Amino acid sequence: MDFNLIASSPRNREREAALELISLLREFGDDSPSVRRTEVSGLMVVKSKVDPFSFISFVKEKVRNEPWAVMNVMKLVPVEVVVDTDVGSISEAVKRLSGKIGEGESFRITLRKRHTSISSRDVIDAAAGVIDRKVDLEHPDRVVLIEIIGGLTGVSVIRPEDEFSLVREKRG
Repeated sequence: MDFNLIASSPRNREREAALELISLLREFGDDSPSVRRTEVSGLMVVKSKVDPFSFISFVKEKVRNEPWAVMNVMKLVPVEVVVDTDVGSISEAVKRLSGKIGEGESFRITLRKRHTSISSRDVIDAAAGVIDRKVDLEHPDRVVLIEIIGGLTGVSVIRPEDEFSLVREKRG
C-alpha cells in the first residue's frame, strides 16, 4: 500500500470524508485519486498524483473562501516516503529526507503511533541520530513527521504550517 497523504475524519464519517477528499482532489486536478480506510477508526490514506503540499495549501484556501466546502476532513498530513514499520527502515527514510533541513535550521520529531508496539524511544533515538541539526521542540523550522499505522510508516520533513487542521483553519 502506497500513499502520499493521511487524512482524518470524525469516527464513523470516513465515507463522507472520502467523498469530500475525492471531490477536492478532482477539483485540484487528480482525475483518479484513491482513498482507503485504515484499521484505525477515522483514519484514511490517500494516493494522489498531485503534490500533497500544494493540495494542502489548496484546501486551506478553499476553507478560507468557502468554509462549508470542507466539513468531514478534519486533518491532512503530507507523506513523502512510505516504509515498513521497523526502526531501521524509518531511520533510513529520515536520513534520506534530512537534507530538507537547511544548515542553521532547527527541527523537532513528531511521532504518531497507531496499532503498533514498536518503541517510541527507539524510533525517536534512531531518527534523531541521523540528523545533524539543532533540536527545537517549541519553535522548529522543520518537523520530522513519523506516522506509524500498523505495519506501514509515512515519513515527511515539513514546515509546521504544512499540515491542515480544519478546526485551526476555521478559527483563523
